[in-house]
Amino acid sequence: MTNLIEIIGWAAALLILASYLLVSTGRLSGTSAAFQWMNVIGAAGFIVNSGWHHALPSAVLNIAWMAIGLVALLRLRRTRLPA
Repeated sequence: MTNLIEIIGWAAALLILASYLLVSTGRLSGTSAAFQWMNVIGAAGFIVNSGWHHALPSAVLNIAWMAIGLVALLRLRRTRLPA
């Protein structure tokens, strides 16, 4: 189980790092659904890893990070739906 948790944590780190790289190089927009999903999924992975290691500040930070991404995705969805 410990190895799985570590794999989840590293995958989360790579996903968030990739999202930042893609935005920084102009390949993704910070308001794109792809960017938001990469951050939401990455934050979820960090929550699992941080919780396992009892790193509560990191877990709380990533809960907030994930919530921000989910709110952004909801807003994107609302703007794309026809009125």
